Amino acid sequence: MKNFDRITFDTKVMGGRACIRGMRIPVSVIVSQIAHGATIEEILEGYPDLQREDIEQALEYAAWLTTEQVISQ
Repeated sequence: MKNFDRITFDTKVMGGRACIRGMRIPVSVIVSQIAHGATIEEILEGYPDLQREDIEQALEYAAWLTTEQVISQ
C-alpha cells in the first residue's frame, strides 16, 4: 500500500471515514467536488485549512482504491 500520510482514519472523526489530516473533511467530499467540476483553487477557498497537497493526495488515494481487485462470487 502506498503511504498516504495525509489520509487518516479515526473512529472518533466522521465515523472512521477517510479524512484529511484528522480534520472533519472526508476524502469523499474532496473527490466529489472535483468530479463535479470544482477546481483545486475553489476547494482551497472553501476549505481554508486544506493545502494543495491534501487535495492531490485525496485524488491519489481515490485512484489507488480503484486499483483494488474485486472478487465477485
